[in-house]
Amino acid sequence: IVPEYFRLPGDLSPKLGISFADVPNGLAAISKVPGQGWSQIVGFLGTYELFINGEQKNGEPGNYGKGNLGLGFLGSVSDPEARKKKLSAELANGRLAMVAIIGMFFQDGLTGSAWGDWALYTDSPLR
Repeated sequence: IVPEYFRLPGDLSPKLGISFADVPNGLAAISKVPGQGWSQIVGFLGTYELFINGEQKNGEPGNYGKGNLGLGFLGSVSDPEARKKKLSAELANGRLAMVAIIGMFFQDGLTGSAWGDWALYTDSPLR
């Protein structure tokens, strides 16, 4: 939603003359960002996963010992029943978010807009 209303000022790639304003929203942005930019993104995320998150605690997938909401200063959830409920809610919300983003990708691929201006989809079999 943010790129619909706000763009960072300046250049994405000064060497190639690409500014942030030149990058379109949605799937069209994939081809506009230079390969070195994608390499930086993958490198940053890989470094974060390897060195910041580190090893899992207690053999639980996704438990990196960061406590409630992933913020260490909030402390961990000590009540086992509340912990189970919060983890179930997190899984359910994560799955819902994955389904939603796949739907937005599909809609963007068909219409050119993740927000679904279906009037742009002229190949519809319903027309």
